[in-house]
Amino acid sequence: MRKNHVLKAWRDNQSTIGAWLSIDSAYAAEVMANAGFDWVCLDLQHGMLDYPDVKAMLPAISTTNTIPLVRVPWNEPYEIMKALDAGAYGVVVPLVNNREEAERAVRACKYPPDGIRSFGPIRAAIYGGANYPAEANQEIACIIMIETAEALENLDDILATPGIDAVYIGPADLAYALGLPPTGDNDDPLHVATVNRIAESCRKHGVAVGIHTGSLAFTRRYLEQGFHMVTLGSDSGFMARLARQELNEARKDTGTTKPESNFY
Repeated sequence: MRKNHVLKAWRDNQSTIGAWLSIDSAYAAEVMANAGFDWVCLDLQHGMLDYPDVKAMLPAISTTNTIPLVRVPWNEPYEIMKALDAGAYGVVVPLVNNREEAERAVRACKYPPDGIRSFGPIRAAIYGGANYPAEANQEIACIIMIETAEALENLDDILATPGIDAVYIGPADLAYALGLPPTGDNDDPLHVATVNRIAESCRKHGVAVGIHTGSLAFTRRYLEQGFHMVTLGSDSGFMARLARQELNEARKDTGTTKPESNFY
């Protein structure tokens, strides 16, 4: 079976850098995967993607060595299994609040006797290669999101769940849980302390820790802190940021005026 080099890096206590994909385009997915990220994650929770997009985008990512992940919209076994059968090498499960919900996510990721994943790796066996059914339980990453007040109360219990490979922190929802505005890159002392607390708990339990960022500065911060799974940004964010930057430079250099907005 094709090895999950990202999961191996986490197990070896190494950092990886990835990107978030929210644009429903196989071409955009192929471009992002070819940029050289360790992994890319297709966002079915908040992006513009549906399952038919996943079926088209995963093969596009397969032209590279970039590991394909999918954030499912909810902790539903059928959503997790469909993403894995399509060829995802890991799932990100949002809003996990307690050990029971963590166990639910793990069971959906693994074939019996370790879990309840139904057998039917339609495309996954093609992408994963020979011996997929026997080795998938060791190569598929189960990543849960810690981002609610209930999850913070149950943190150690959640992290003690066998089969959890990584925790991914959603900074904006975590801010909500702390009574703060839903900011992504967040310097509020309470937010910083809570992120550090989650990271330390992950290290104590031998679980990789990841976080979403929207800037190079915060990516550098978390990589320097030893985070294992750091998102540099999203496809739409990269596109919009560079477009604004170069457009503003072109207007400044040439004196071209900005058109009036059509919005009321």
